[in-house]
Amino acid sequence: EYIMEKNRCFHCLFVSNFRVYEKLMKAAGMGHSKALEKVAYAMLFGDYMTQNIPQAKDLFEKLALEGSPKAQTALGFLYAAGLGVNSSQAKALVYYTFGALGGNLVAHMILGYRYWGGVGVPQSCESALTHYRLVANHGYDVSLMGGSAVQRVRLLEEMENPGSTSGMLEEDLIQYYQFLAEKGDVQAQVQFFLQMLGQGGFLAQDVWLSCVLGKSGNARFLSQMYSEGSEFVPQNNETALQYFKKAADLGNPVGQSGLGMAYLYGRGVPVNYELALKYFQKAAEQGWVDGQLQLGTMYYNGIGVKRDYKQALKYFNLASQAGHILAFYNLAQMHATGTGVMRSCHTAVELFKNVCERGRWSERLMMAYSRFKEGDSNSAVVQYLLLAEQGYEVAQSNVAFILDQKQATIFSENETYPRALLHWNRAAAQGYTVARIKLGDYHFYGRGTDVDYETAVIHYRLASEQQHSAQAMFNLGYMHEKGLGIKQDIHLAKRFYDMAAEASPDAQVPVFLALCKLGLLDIMSQVDLDQLLGPEWDLYLMTVIALLLGTVIAYRQRQHQAIPRPAPAQRAPAEQPQQQ
Repeated sequence: EYIMEKNRCFHCLFVSNFRVYEKLMKAAGMGHSKALEKVAYAMLFGDYMTQNIPQAKDLFEKLALEGSPKAQTALGFLYAAGLGVNSSQAKALVYYTFGALGGNLVAHMILGYRYWGGVGVPQSCESALTHYRLVANHGYDVSLMGGSAVQRVRLLEEMENPGSTSGMLEEDLIQYYQFLAEKGDVQAQVQFFLQMLGQGGFLAQDVWLSCVLGKSGNARFLSQMYSEGSEFVPQNNETALQYFKKAADLGNPVGQSGLGMAYLYGRGVPVNYELALKYFQKAAEQGWVDGQLQLGTMYYNGIGVKRDYKQALKYFNLASQAGHILAFYNLAQMHATGTGVMRSCHTAVELFKNVCERGRWSERLMMAYSRFKEGDSNSAVVQYLLLAEQGYEVAQSNVAFILDQKQATIFSENETYPRALLHWNRAAAQGYTVARIKLGDYHFYGRGTDVDYETAVIHYRLASEQQHSAQAMFNLGYMHEKGLGIKQDIHLAKRFYDMAAEASPDAQVPVFLALCKLGLLDIMSQVDLDQLLGPEWDLYLMTVIALLLGTVIAYRQRQHQAIPRPAPAQRAPAEQPQQQ
């Protein structure tokens, strides 16, 4: 019944949104600018209507002339991505700048990323800091868990590892949080409760309240909900305080932190900084992120204690490790101004970038993923492209993956590899190891560029040294063995093969085959195998070795199965597993 009701609600939501867009179309036909903006974006992404990029472009151009910052930003995106127009980074920069001057946060975020990475503009950390700080001041929301979680699904990794946690959707997330909650993970318990509220909003309030109240220790949930209020629970300081005290008496960090907030701000009790500090310290000692954040805030501002930036830095760092968005924001401010720490523009930008990427636009990551899973790669790639422009590394790698697989038809076939190469390059610049290896592969095979073994070696070496990639080490071993883009050296080849085997168990079989081939090279060094068997003789040899290895493994498995086993009555009684 729950699933049927949930599906009915989703259907109603879809129908409702569809009707909203019908009304927007009517308003747009009457020249309403805000309606025109929404319709143009819907056409661009294919939201509730057929994707039509040329028509969207016409609407954006009309709106841009009227001074719409959203439309100016959209035109900048079209010129940057080459959608419906010839790609022009110069025009893109002009439109992005106009959009930012008009106050569009997406435009500011795009400019922040461009100045940070030197994309189409001279690299400037200070300019990047200006744009990212402005977005961070306005563009994020704080939840009970310290900020919305961004579900970063990597399409390449999901394809290689079906069912991995990187591909979890909302239902999977609920089951995952429920599992952790049952294991006693307090933060997961809160998140599970919130997920259930969000998914089960159609349930009567008394149903889920009775479910929560029916379990011991769940006073902490209700205290948080009544303290901050929500769509489902009205804010009530007295009720919140009652549940906070119950939870704190049981030693629960959520209750302790809640009492700290009550005494800090005088919610239902007189303001008492000494008691606030005491309860925040108790919560922080148990690893509760909100207690750590509030302690940092008290030390930073000198509230109830002597101002101490080192202590503030300590607790903000602890809270940031749990992903609290305000901790990232406060750390960014400290590094940007040199407060309590040596000023570092680079560190401040990275922290502000993290804050900005937790903004409301991050929801488009899951929208793009849903479109991809539905088979609408064109809509997915356009949405990922906009997020890639905003600096999301996972969007850049997903754009590259879709283009690499030639699943999008909005670009001509001869454009796919060069565009994929561009986005692999941007993702690699942000530290994504797989993207760095892909860059090496593209230069090795000449995809979207000329064959360039030396450049391939550079990328493999970076992935090997900076990210300790077994695949990169194996590739370097092969290139040393063949002398491709690097000096031929059998000893170095063996060294890289050995390093690959040590770095990953998955590399052990390929390394075994490669080392067998190297051993045979010494034996047959006097025979001109290229002339005898052809230039691809080494591939034939590795195939033969693989077949032999497979035969040995199959034979050993058959022998193992043929060994007589004792009858059940003859076996020793099995040991009972210990209860965890």
